Amino acid sequence: MFPPFAIWRRAYRGRNLAEDRPYDVRVAATVSRQELEAAHCWEADDQVPRRPAMTDFRRGLRLHQARWREAHGHPIGSQPIAPRSDHEPLRLVGSRLPLAYARETGANFITAGALEAARARTSSTESHQSFDHQRLWAELLWSPAMCFNLFGDLAGDLGLADRAVHAWWPDTPGTVIDVRFAHSPGRLDPAYLGNLVAWDVAFVLDLGDGTEGIVGVVTAYRDVNRRQPPKPRRLPRYREITETSGIFGPGAIDAVNGTELIHIWLDHLLVLSMLQHPSRAWRWGRLVVVHPAGNTNFAEACARYGDLLVDRSTFSSMTIEELLDARALPAQTTTALRERYLPS
Repeated sequence: MFPPFAIWRRAYRGRNLAEDRPYDVRVAATVSRQELEAAHCWEADDQVPRRPAMTDFRRGLRLHQARWREAHGHPIGSQPIAPRSDHEPLRLVGSRLPLAYARETGANFITAGALEAARARTSSTESHQSFDHQRLWAELLWSPAMCFNLFGDLAGDLGLADRAVHAWWPDTPGTVIDVRFAHSPGRLDPAYLGNLVAWDVAFVLDLGDGTEGIVGVVTAYRDVNRRQPPKPRRLPRYREITETSGIFGPGAIDAVNGTELIHIWLDHLLVLSMLQHPSRAWRWGRLVVVHPAGNTNFAEACARYGDLLVDRSTFSSMTIEELLDARALPAQTTTALRERYLPS
């Protein structure tokens, strides 16, 4: 174990939407540019305009991943991740692994179960999927890779998956019968959203009456929500799902359309589109957003989004700290996850 890289300070008080109770969020104090540059961790992309706490948080996590890599004896990666020739200039990046090394060793994954789940998923293809294989293997900060680390052990043990899902979300009905990573029920299918949105992982539930349920999970480690207006030709479908659901309050569409909340909205609409599907194959569903407590951008966005709902049964958020505190994962996995993703 390496020493903690920063002193933590209280910066934001958020709310656990699943239990409607407050929680403290702590973010890392400022790390100097000199320290970041020495670790090959000074990246302009880490700056979040007008959000110094988020900038500090993102820089701190990058340094933490670089130190985790060094502590475990892994070599340093580069930009670009995969050089196109031996003569191409490289810039070292402390929070990355060399791609060939990462693919050979699976070093980005902290358990055998996570590595097996990643290899299984990358060996198959869902229709119209878009999947960044390079970042999955080599980028230590990549949220989809974190998702495999958080939930990979569950893919090979459905009994453990079922116990974990009911520990995290006790009102979940039925039994877990499948764990699907980077999953959509139908990309570009107009019967769903008609777009390329997918969850990082989905837990499929057998509800015991011939129908199924779904828990779609999206993970956000250092990510921030950014404005992105939907394509005009798809907006009528989004509006139809939103209005048919009956769970949004007045003005919700204007509050999410073209704002920082649009990505959470679309992930949520994918769940709702399944519940409205003409086949009636799905009877229960929920979107869950999982993020570190220190990611105040996602904590605030989830709270704002939840306030737009008159019925929150199909949406919740959870911090990584809360997920691990539930002790639903093997103890060794939990310890490895804390070391990897949560600075002391």
